[in-house]
Order: sequence, then structure tokens, then C-alpha cells
Amino acid sequence: QVQLVESGGGFVQPGGSLRLSCAPSRNIAGIATMGWFHQAPGKQRELVATITTRGSTTYADSVKGRFTISRDNAKNTVYLQMNSLKPEDTAVYYCKAIVWGSDYWGQGTQVTVSS
Repeated sequence: QVQLVESGGGFVQPGGSLRLSCAPSRNIAGIATMGWFHQAPGKQRELVATITTRGSTTYADSVKGRFTISRDNAKNTVYLQMNSLKPEDTAVYYCKAIVWGSDYWGQGTQVTVSS
């Protein structure tokens, strides 16, 4: 079983920044694509960004130019740098990793953007 541990969420004013991190609780091999999703109250979980082992990235249109996904393969860690945050970015953010073909999720970290 793979456990993913997220950190870095919190409360920020509009226009502010946060950096999320996610890593497995133990050192494992076989991690392929990693990514971030978010889920706002009453809405479905949606893709935010993904990154492959080679560094190829995809982003939701709503975050392009504001968010940057990156990873450290040596540490099996994925990051999400979120700049110019908006109230509509408020959600629980989940990390996902594909390990040997199976999907694993973190427990989620709350991001709240409000004045």
C-alpha cells in the first residue's frame, strides 16, 4: 500500500501564493505520473496539473500561467506552486501518483483564498 502525504495548504488572501508538497510516506520505486486535483464543496474532483517522470506537464485552463507543477524524482516528491490565487481556487487539493499502474491518492489539504 502506498500512502501519499501532502503539506502546504492554508489560508491566503487573493493574489497570494502557496506551495503544496506531496511525497510517499516511505521510499518506493515505480512512481510514474504524479499530479494534483482539487475538489470544491458540492463539486466533482477536477484535474489541476500533472507531471510525468520526464517532466512533461499538463494544466487545467483555469490555472495556466498561475500554477506550476514540478517534481524531484530522487525524493519522489511533487510540488504545486500556486501564485495569484483567486477565491475560486478554494478547495481541498489532492495529490495523486500512479505506481506500477495503480492510482494512489493523498488525504487532501485545504486551500482557502479569501479576503
